[in-house]
Amino acid sequence: MATVTKTGSFKELTALSDAEGVNNSPLNVKQYKDLDLFFTKRSRDKDVNILTNVTAVKRAVRNLILTNFYEKPFHPEIGCGIRGLLFENATPLTSIALSQAAADVIANYEPRALVLSVDVRPDLDRNAYDMTVTFMVVNQPAEQVSLNVLLEVLR
Repeated sequence: MATVTKTGSFKELTALSDAEGVNNSPLNVKQYKDLDLFFTKRSRDKDVNILTNVTAVKRAVRNLILTNFYEKPFHPEIGCGIRGLLFENATPLTSIALSQAAADVIANYEPRALVLSVDVRPDLDRNAYDMTVTFMVVNQPAEQVSLNVLLEVLR
């Protein structure tokens, strides 16, 4: 099959050149890329670092968990509300509410992550909760990813 470009010359389309233009990976796995919101620089060109695949999804899950309602401009519905729960008494019901809020926000707003479990353990001596989120990245090789987040009251 041949196509005519805007300049009038012919360009032969082959399956190889078409596939090279679309895919970066020889395994044909979808790649996820996000900007590093800590704005760290790459050493080779001093540009903002780009997070890829599992690292990008882990950072997105962490950001969703730590986001409050009305914190994101033009999207007040995106948020977890965990900060409000941190000021409640440390009971098993508070731990359940924290884990359910985290699981809900990830399921609703992060389609790249499939939540397997959310484990919340209270640390009464530090007035904090240790949250461990276990999930799988969609369209990646089957491996469980674990993310630890320390939730503590700073006031």
